[in-house]
Amino acid sequence: MKQLLNTLFVTTQGSYLSRKGETVLVSQDHETKLRVPIHNLGSIVCFGNVSCSPFLMGLCGERNVTLSFLTENGRFLARVTGPVSGNVLLRREQYRRADDLQASALIARSVVIAKIANCRVVLQRALRDRLELQQSDLPHAATDLQQSLQDLREQADLDSIRGIEGMAANTYFSVFDRLIHANQEAFFFKRRSRRPPLDNVNALLSFLYTLLVHDVTGALEGVGLDPAVGFLHRDRPGRPSLALDLMEELRPYLADRLALSLINRQQVKPKGFTRQESGAVAMDDETRKTVLVAWQQRKQEEITHPFLQEKIHLGLLVHVQALLLARHLRGDLDGYAPFLWK
Repeated sequence: MKQLLNTLFVTTQGSYLSRKGETVLVSQDHETKLRVPIHNLGSIVCFGNVSCSPFLMGLCGERNVTLSFLTENGRFLARVTGPVSGNVLLRREQYRRADDLQASALIARSVVIAKIANCRVVLQRALRDRLELQQSDLPHAATDLQQSLQDLREQADLDSIRGIEGMAANTYFSVFDRLIHANQEAFFFKRRSRRPPLDNVNALLSFLYTLLVHDVTGALEGVGLDPAVGFLHRDRPGRPSLALDLMEELRPYLADRLALSLINRQQVKPKGFTRQESGAVAMDDETRKTVLVAWQQRKQEEITHPFLQEKIHLGLLVHVQALLLARHLRGDLDGYAPFLWK
């Protein structure tokens, strides 16, 4: 089993990353603030005005440590990776399946079934934990998601699968606001807005989704798959379509659940969000750090994987799902086994 390694998040503006032997140095105003051995890291993520020496870039490439650059608000800019790993035959099979709409539909259906099922568990857990929600529209939404699951099992057409996925997402997000019960004046949810996020909850969700797609992309590259060529999401220049495919089933469990926990436990505060002139809402540096710490702690938690029946850290879940997809494409598994939260 792959070892769970740390991710180094650098958020302090003006930081400079360099190499000293096998160690990553983080400096500010020519003073070294942090030293981290490269073998302890799986990736480095730099937010905003953070620069990096070419020698450290080379070390990251040699040690298979992904180096990513994002804007201060979390919008992806670029990645530095080492040589592509994996069997070329695996990627050729991935491309063949992606070109075959029927084959794509089979994988897409598995992903969407898991996504909707996991969204439904989010609602069911809220209904279990807060009995007053039984009188809201949550039970009806959970029933609608169950109907979507039944409709999906009979579908083999990619466009129809996408249509069901879209309707189920609308149902799920139409009641998402019901799951928030702290600081509701500042944390409310009317609809999903992405580019840009138009309220505090969307800003938090978008940031967590960025972290998740970063981890999924690295996991796919680690097993030799091309993150840009997907089955549910079709090819688009600059878009990691396969990473977006795989994160669909993981978003409710890893990102949505964490966002709700951070809000309801008041770990993130209204003052940590500001509205910019464009109307976009952004988190301040302190709030981003709070979210990043919670994200890292979440990844250290353990679960029993429903398919492997083995205990794993949550941070390895993306790697397990990438491996299961690769095994299916190689012909070792009859179908892709998505992650189903129980």
